[in-house]
Amino acid sequence: MRNELNQSMDHFKRAASLAAQETSATVGPKFYAAKDRVQPAATKAKDAATNSWDTALAALTPLAGAASETVRHTGKVTKKQAKKQAKAVEKAERKAEKKAAKATGRQKKGRTGRLAGYALLGTAVGMGAAYYARRKRDAQWEEYDTTSTVQTGADDAAFEPIEPTVYTTSNGTVTDQTKPGPR
Repeated sequence: MRNELNQSMDHFKRAASLAAQETSATVGPKFYAAKDRVQPAATKAKDAATNSWDTALAALTPLAGAASETVRHTGKVTKKQAKKQAKAVEKAERKAEKKAAKATGRQKKGRTGRLAGYALLGTAVGMGAAYYARRKRDAQWEEYDTTSTVQTGADDAAFEPIEPTVYTTSNGTVTDQTKPGPR
């Protein structure tokens, strides 16, 4: 059994080797021909991207330098100037808070009226929806309404009651009403 397994492995290796040779002989020339056709276009695209990057870098470098220089100069403030700026900022904050409090005070007054308006609007919409639902529900049950006139079917002889001709008495005797009885 081991011998057969070794033979099978050798056969498999030879088959794989032959398949690889045939594939490389068939696909290899096509691959290299495609590579030769694509290579110039790829090189042009790479060069264009590199040139664009270099141009963008050359344009942005002076701007970045100027921005960093400006930041460096703005960072240098004397203690007296810093105190003065802090005081001005604090004053502006207090002023803004007063304006905000005044503005929100007005909003609170208007908010109540707006809520009442929304409540009325909601009530009107609710009433309209209830009216519509009621009409729809009534329309569904209209065919079952007992107040409407119903034809009794008296025209149809199949539904007219027939007077029985034979009567059964309580003791089980049958009497025929068509025959005149003893008087």
